[in-house]
Amino acid sequence: MTMTEKILARASDKGCLSPGENVWVNTDILMTHDVCGPGTIGIFKREFGADAKVWDREKVVIIPDHYIFTADERANRNVDILREFAHEQNIKYFYDIKDLSDFKVNPDYKGVCHVALAQEGHCRPGEVLFGTDSHTCTAGAFGQFATGIGNTDAGFILGTGKLLIKVPPTMRFVLDGEMPSFLHAKDLILHIIGEITVAGATYKAMEFTGSVVENMTMEDRMTLCNMVVEAGGKNGVIAADSVTFNYLEGKTQKSFEPVYTDGSARFNAEYKFNVSELEPVVAKPHSPDNRGVARECKDVKIDRVYIGSCTGGKTEDFVAAAKLLHASGQKVKVPTFLVPATQKVWVDLYTILVPGADGKTCAKIFEEAGCETPASPSCAACLGGPKDTYARMNEPQVCVSTTNRNFPGRMGHKESQVYLASPYTAAASALTGFVTDPRKFM
Repeated sequence: MTMTEKILARASDKGCLSPGENVWVNTDILMTHDVCGPGTIGIFKREFGADAKVWDREKVVIIPDHYIFTADERANRNVDILREFAHEQNIKYFYDIKDLSDFKVNPDYKGVCHVALAQEGHCRPGEVLFGTDSHTCTAGAFGQFATGIGNTDAGFILGTGKLLIKVPPTMRFVLDGEMPSFLHAKDLILHIIGEITVAGATYKAMEFTGSVVENMTMEDRMTLCNMVVEAGGKNGVIAADSVTFNYLEGKTQKSFEPVYTDGSARFNAEYKFNVSELEPVVAKPHSPDNRGVARECKDVKIDRVYIGSCTGGKTEDFVAAAKLLHASGQKVKVPTFLVPATQKVWVDLYTILVPGADGKTCAKIFEEAGCETPASPSCAACLGGPKDTYARMNEPQVCVSTTNRNFPGRMGHKESQVYLASPYTAAASALTGFVTDPRKFM
């Protein structure tokens, strides 16, 4: 069996599973947030009763993160609904925020759910994690089955701890060669999506392997798995190893049991890439599979740059951008918005020293380069949101962004244009005011 098949077999008490089988799977973690949480709670109460209790209060993780720093009353009410439910159910892991004027005075508040899940130790090899967000697949980087589900399924899990799942076939992506210094994991996943299209992995598991993946940090692995849904994938998965175990040290007290793909496992398809031959790429408007080589887009004038989100707002993403900005010694030519994914990432920007940058932090480098001050951690403008959302595109502008989707209206205005890119390419583009290959500064 493949890794995905083994995880689902264990979670359904089956000895063996094959693609296409439908099985009732036991849930290890259910995550929901402020956008889908209220709907999920409503369905749970409608179907199980107004006084029903969740199946396991320690396996439900509630993370406000999407529409947080806004005056929008309905958005604020969503968080209130989460708080009421968490109190009523005595939910152990509710990462609340009450004072919107200063996120730092809310010690429980984390930020973007997919990064917070990892940082708080909720991602464990061999487990099953469901979340009411399509980018829940990010957690597959830990060697677990993680996928996004709708409110109805999540409401059912709240009451039963189970979900009926069709076992997906697995596509294998082998990444070998030597990773060039100017390439980032974001380039690799954009390249893969451009290769197979946004429908190329529909309801399939995307398993990543090869020497390049083995040498990746956890955050880079999360970037790879994060965007499998942009290829239509059911889940992404990477085998757990010493990198995984080292990351988890001190984050979780729970035991876990990794599983690994058998040598005789069958794959739906296999793709092999020599990353040594790849170049920095972007996804041009208006689809993540509209792949373009960054150097061939050098005449595209831009209005702004956005660095943030579950895809591109992790600590290492900001370090990558800071390294390039420091190496250039120049100032940005367009507004450059920085949105750390979580409180921890925000702290890292002000405390971690950037390698080879003369003892400077990310925050110092960004300040010297003329970037905007790092904002409050949240999903912010990645998915538009209320009109007063930080860095939302309220005019038909052109943006280079480290986020994950560039459909019309995704970041706000329906006539805006979004070029998805790595933190390197985003930083390089900020320095020139045009879509720019980062090799110009590296």
